[in-house]
Amino acid sequence: MSTTAARRAGLVAASAALALLATACGGSDDGAKGAEVKGDSTASAATSAAAAPAAKPLTAAELEKAALAQADVKKGKVPAKVAAMDDIAKGQVKADKAACLPLAYAQAGVAQGEPVATVKRSWMGDAKPPVAGAKLEDALVASLDKEKMLVTLASYKDGGAEEALKGLSAAAEKCPGGFTSTVGSDKSSYVKAAVAAAPKGGDEGAAITLTLAADEGVKAPVKLVAVRKGATLVTFSVINFASAATGKDFTVPADVIAAQMGKLG
Repeated sequence: MSTTAARRAGLVAASAALALLATACGGSDDGAKGAEVKGDSTASAATSAAAAPAAKPLTAAELEKAALAQADVKKGKVPAKVAAMDDIAKGQVKADKAACLPLAYAQAGVAQGEPVATVKRSWMGDAKPPVAGAKLEDALVASLDKEKMLVTLASYKDGGAEEALKGLSAAAEKCPGGFTSTVGSDKSSYVKAAVAAAPKGGDEGAAITLTLAADEGVKAPVKLVAVRKGATLVTFSVINFASAATGKDFTVPADVIAAQMGKLG
């Protein structure tokens, strides 16, 4: 499966459930519906930003203060520090197509380009309770039906944030047929990259859906959202554990993205 083993932490405890779901649920939702973050009416990868003086990049300490914290969200969990398995170094990420490397970086929670400071966080949603009297496979899906999000804040000088976002959007346009990425020893094959409606908030943004070739022939959506505010670019890499097993689409938690961007002013 991968996508760093579907964010290893969420699926280790549910490995038996995934095997059963792959057989019991069958089929997949091959059509990526896009990141359903509230956005504009166009399917542009990035919104246009008006010309403005270059913003001052935030320091690492300033990014730490601006990073998502438990008190900022009404649901889910935000650890004080990102887990070691989610703190991927840039050198660990490879792609079989150089043009697609920005997508591989974003998915792994690695900052684009050459930032002057970077801070990472993660958010794990709450599983939805099963319906009373639900069948076993439905109860298993409900137990896995939660999102995990990697949040990467990176600040840049001399227009680097604009260039980083532009590069990510360009990669989506150049790699519609997918690519293969390697993160450490984990290999992930994506069969599609599709641009979705750009999210609102910040100065400009982009939304991209990758389609992961998961186990048992399932094609699962992986959502990427990037929002620039001044000289800071925040990227969000989101998976849903149930979707990784069934291939069904899911909605990106827009309230979590809004909470993070709100802290940047």
